[in-house]
Amino acid sequence: MEGGIDDFLLETEDEIIAENRNIVEDEMLGDDGIVVPKVGMIFLAVKMKCRRPSTATGSVRPQPTIQTNCKARISASSDDHGSWRINAVHLDHNHGTSPSKSRLFRCNRELSAQVKRRLEVNDVVGIPLHKSYNSAVVEAGGYENMTCVEKDCRNYIEQVRRLRLGEGDAAAIQAYFSNMQAHCSGFYFSIDLDDESRLRNIFWADNRCRHAYKEFGDMVTFDTTYLTNKYDMPFAPFVGVNHHGQSTLLGCGLLSNEDTNSFVWLFRSWLQCMHSVAPHGIITDQDRAMQNAIQIVFPNTNHRWCLWHILKKLPEKFGYHIDKGSIFSDIHGLVYDSQFVEEFEEGWIAMINKFGLHENDWLSGLYENRKRWVPCLLKITFWAGMSTTQRSESMNAFFDGYVHSKTSLKQFVEQYERALRNKVEKEFQADFKSYSQMLPCVSMFEMEKQFQSVYTISKFKEVQEEFIGKMYCDLISTSENSFGTMYEVCEVVACGERMKKKTFFVSFQKENCQFICSCHLFEFRGIICRHAISVLIRNCITSIPERYILRRWRRDVSRAHARVAVNYAGLVSTPSQLRYDSMCQSFAGLADLAADDDGQTRAIIDWIESQCTVLTLTRTSTSTNVLAHHTVQLGPQCNVSQNTLSGSVRDPLVSRRKGAPKKLRSKSPLESSLKKVKATLTSSKGKRPNSSQSATPVGTQELQASQH
Repeated sequence: MEGGIDDFLLETEDEIIAENRNIVEDEMLGDDGIVVPKVGMIFLAVKMKCRRPSTATGSVRPQPTIQTNCKARISASSDDHGSWRINAVHLDHNHGTSPSKSRLFRCNRELSAQVKRRLEVNDVVGIPLHKSYNSAVVEAGGYENMTCVEKDCRNYIEQVRRLRLGEGDAAAIQAYFSNMQAHCSGFYFSIDLDDESRLRNIFWADNRCRHAYKEFGDMVTFDTTYLTNKYDMPFAPFVGVNHHGQSTLLGCGLLSNEDTNSFVWLFRSWLQCMHSVAPHGIITDQDRAMQNAIQIVFPNTNHRWCLWHILKKLPEKFGYHIDKGSIFSDIHGLVYDSQFVEEFEEGWIAMINKFGLHENDWLSGLYENRKRWVPCLLKITFWAGMSTTQRSESMNAFFDGYVHSKTSLKQFVEQYERALRNKVEKEFQADFKSYSQMLPCVSMFEMEKQFQSVYTISKFKEVQEEFIGKMYCDLISTSENSFGTMYEVCEVVACGERMKKKTFFVSFQKENCQFICSCHLFEFRGIICRHAISVLIRNCITSIPERYILRRWRRDVSRAHARVAVNYAGLVSTPSQLRYDSMCQSFAGLADLAADDDGQTRAIIDWIESQCTVLTLTRTSTSTNVLAHHTVQLGPQCNVSQNTLSGSVRDPLVSRRKGAPKKLRSKSPLESSLKKVKATLTSSKGKRPNSSQSATPVGTQELQASQH
């Protein structure tokens, strides 16, 4: 019994350690012949058989077996009055024993109600199972005090998840969405099916996302590089920026393919959900299918490419070039230092000529599409300070704590709600901080106090950075033009460990206090720049016009989405579980009060032990010979028509991602022959061999539901 215990624990269905209670009427008890049974007599036999026949032949990894034909046994019987009698005792084993390892036998392992409840709660909030188990080990004082192993916990959680899912993955998510819509006003979802009624694409948005879109849906980012489920369907979130500068979800989808048709379906579903109001701008990567879909669905929306994705390709495209360091430096300088379109275009042509890159197709394509990614061509448009899909990627990273590669679709949507609730809580805390606190001003200017009184704390910090940066700015000269007065502002900026000077130009009309700076920070981020502040102070301006104080960043605005609660069913509890939680809370409060007094602690522990004894005897006297089975009760199911769910929606195929498929490892002749033998044995047992899935048809049928 000493070796191979880990593998032995996994073979739970093959352990023949039985605990049987039988009602014997008028037959003898087996072959023992020790006691003559009476009608209604209950027998308890605990027997250990230590071998299972192995059918594996020539296995590369044979399973370990345990000792055989062990006669160790205890036999007992109980009469109608509840009296027990031991009939036979055989204590001799035909193998070595190890009492310290007895806790690992199946008959000695069990999950207490406390451990089960903790596992369920931690699973709901996304805590990995191994961390939950380690917590239980620490609380128990070590592995030797545990009554279960990690595999038992994992099996229990998988059972709870299966019972919670209840039906096919696709049908379950449809029923779940229908239930959400019935209980949550404004919940919207759309499901795309193929001709075989197999789920293909999903989109959903709750009422809070729809209201948030009215406030922050002018600029969004969209990214599909994140896999979150066992079907490899990429998660496609629409992400915006709220009044604290935090990422906020504006709807999301799961796609089976990253082609133009799938993106068109998703964008149209999102547009219909948002009452046909398209965003002013959207940021994606350079995916051609996305670009085509955006042109079809959002023809009037500004489409920007993620700048980070473009610049990170430089080592890949020019790693071979002898002057790669100089090329990287020149491109970064053109991208970040060019203030004017002419400056960028002239510098780009000079760089091409300098390094002889006329035949480089990648650079040629970038230059032809420069209006989609070059900052100086895009900064005159409001983008809420976004130039990359980092918002979407940070949202993906946020979901890492809630989902994993084997998450089912319904589990993912449930975890999405919990992750969303976490985001909502962070926004609520930021609202409270801006409501209850005031960040001190760093200057004596009335303009700063004006922003202090109305902006959220996070956005006021950005304004303060510009007021602080004013000390590095100097007005060099002025001139008159058609717009008004042109100010030349020289700013000292840090460039690594050295300092350099950059010149900016601010046009100012004193009559209506209107200004435009060549850095276009206000147009791009909605925050007035340090150069404009320098000009305003020079002209003794004490109050900023309201057009430069954006409603988007204000903390004194009542926003509709903040009043919408996120539907969160939480952990579905049975009445017994609720009573258990209530008692645990009461015991915890009692323990806090009595822990400092040894006498009170001892008295309470004695009382608890006495109650345990009484309840144990009461339960034993009222129990029958039928063993109770653990059941998990679920919350009320939503009423969905049978013809909608019964066999109508099938689970999706595993999504085929872009790029070359993974190469299969070459197998040795031994492995190939064993695989053939195994397939033959499986067929002989009546099991159907797996058949490859057919290709997804082109036809489409759709299930949509919305509540406006």
